Amino acid sequence: MSEKEDELQPIIVKKIIQGGGHHGGAWKVAYADFVTAMMAFFLLLWLLNVTTAEQKNGIADYFAPNPRIAENKSGAGGIMGGLTVSPEGQMTSDVQPMAQQQIADPAIRKQDGDTDPDKLEEEELRKELRERENARFEQAAQEIKNTIENTPDLQELAKQIMVDITPEGLRIQLIDEDGNPLFPSGSANMFDKTRALLDKLAQVILSTPNEISIRGHTDGVPYGPGATYTNWELSGDRANASRRVLKQSGVPESRLNNVVGKADKDHLFENPEDPRNRRISIILLREELVVQEGANKSTEAVNKMSEEKKKLYQRSEGAVEFP
Repeated sequence: MSEKEDELQPIIVKKIIQGGGHHGGAWKVAYADFVTAMMAFFLLLWLLNVTTAEQKNGIADYFAPNPRIAENKSGAGGIMGGLTVSPEGQMTSDVQPMAQQQIADPAIRKQDGDTDPDKLEEEELRKELRERENARFEQAAQEIKNTIENTPDLQELAKQIMVDITPEGLRIQLIDEDGNPLFPSGSANMFDKTRALLDKLAQVILSTPNEISIRGHTDGVPYGPGATYTNWELSGDRANASRRVLKQSGVPESRLNNVVGKADKDHLFENPEDPRNRRISIILLREELVVQEGANKSTEAVNKMSEEKKKLYQRSEGAVEFP
């Protein structure tokens, strides 16, 4: 081969690469940003779920722009503070914010379901009437205590009388005691002492305008098998016997709301056979409950009754202790 041919022959270089090569790690950074964004998103969803409506409104009010930049003055009030060009101050808008409109305009407030001023006044009236009624109940409870203490024949029954104020009203309970019952066993013919006690209680009941509920209760001792007269009949008969005595003592029928026999379904003590579960309950019912029961009474009639109650009740003065 000549020297000229050696010079023209091309030189071939062969490269050998081992493995698949390196593609870089930029995708890892992008994936980490995506995971971080998703975590922040789900955290935001969780916070929205556990936040109350009041808290959301507070957050919205915090970030809401203030429509007034300045009223009469602008600036920081310090060295750089100064007066505005306009005497009324600069404003971004002369439209009152919706939140302030809702506070100022009762019609908007009523449409949004907020507190109605008329309803608020009615609630305040009911609260005042309830307070006056409680004061009257306390006065009646004190009168019962004084009556028992000043009547020697009834002093032995003082421990068998319980008086308390419940959501229903003033509850007066005449309770049997072991060895000193109010009625003979299994009978609705009350003892003379029980009749005398009910006669005294009638005078206290007459001093109040409330309607009354009379309820008879028995213990858990049942009648024998096959008996046609049960605790239901006994409790009802004793409650009705108490009604007749109150009527004879001057309590009018118009004051009577209901007479109920509860049998052994409402024990005063846990032991069903406790003799103290045998009792007569006389409840001076709250007048607002009586009004609620009268579904046929119109709103006008109820408002009229409220006005009458305002004239009828007088606030008692001083502290009154329960017997």
